[in-house]
Amino acid sequence: MKKFINSVDNLLDESLHGFAKAHSDIVQFNAQPRFIKRIKSSTSGKVALISGGGSGHEPLHTGFVGTGMLDAACPGQVFTSPTPDQMLAAAQAVENGGGVLFIVKNYAGDAMNFEIAAEMLDCPHETVLVCDDVSFPKSHSTGRRGVAGTLIVEKIVGAAAEAGADLATCKSLGDRVNLATASMGVALSSCTVPALGKPTFEIGENEIEMGVGIHGERGRERIAMSSATEIVDYLSGIIDDDLRPQKGQSALLHINGFGATPLMELHLIYELASRYWEKQGINICRSLVGNYTSSLDMAGCSITLSLLNEELLRLWDAPVHTAALRWGC
Repeated sequence: MKKFINSVDNLLDESLHGFAKAHSDIVQFNAQPRFIKRIKSSTSGKVALISGGGSGHEPLHTGFVGTGMLDAACPGQVFTSPTPDQMLAAAQAVENGGGVLFIVKNYAGDAMNFEIAAEMLDCPHETVLVCDDVSFPKSHSTGRRGVAGTLIVEKIVGAAAEAGADLATCKSLGDRVNLATASMGVALSSCTVPALGKPTFEIGENEIEMGVGIHGERGRERIAMSSATEIVDYLSGIIDDDLRPQKGQSALLHINGFGATPLMELHLIYELASRYWEKQGINICRSLVGNYTSSLDMAGCSITLSLLNEELLRLWDAPVHTAALRWGC
């Protein structure tokens, strides 16, 4: 393992201090307990949006704290859920009279700890549980995982909250976006967790892992390496079968890198995926390509399709100013 590390134990704190210093016009870092919050207070009565999860997925979630998205984010250790005290402290720091909405990826540790924190809150609160990963059926024992579609929920609900939507409206909106969003990923290699010091799984030179998770989990099946077109058609077909978009439907296409895939390849994936749906009469009217929900140094990517109507399109286009996503400001 070769990484820029002084100590595995200090990696997260040193990184968060550097992140906050690099973006000191947008965020500040609270060290004990750990959370990142907006540097500027929100308007009175605004719903406070809080998310979080294990580190190693940057820029998710800390990179999306700022105007038009999150009010705070709680980072855990690498691929490890943050603790309830982090979530409670973050909520108390940013709640401003409109209540708190937790946006949570559907992983057992995240869901449990956010639920504990919510029970301790003495203000109105709701939770949106993101479960956009279609690698497994809806009947899977623990439900579907929350992956790259989390960003889309955070952006659209963040815009609504910024515009003054109340807690019930933000909760309902988040659930709607989640149901209209589907993702699936493929890995060409594993990732290396610093504390482990070796890849989380071994994969052959001519193999790929379909339906991989963002914590280095193995996927639904391992198949032989094939052309980019065949890989995209495989992923897109499963997403399409799940969402069943109608001809003429508008959609956002998000190609997310897992950390070690060049933009040249990610844009190739975008071209092939957009062709796939355009042939079916789907209007790909918005795009997002890059490393947004990473998995440390994993080579691979995920495809996310999110169905849009005029309301969701307007909220996606609304101004946003965060470390990792910004337009219109």
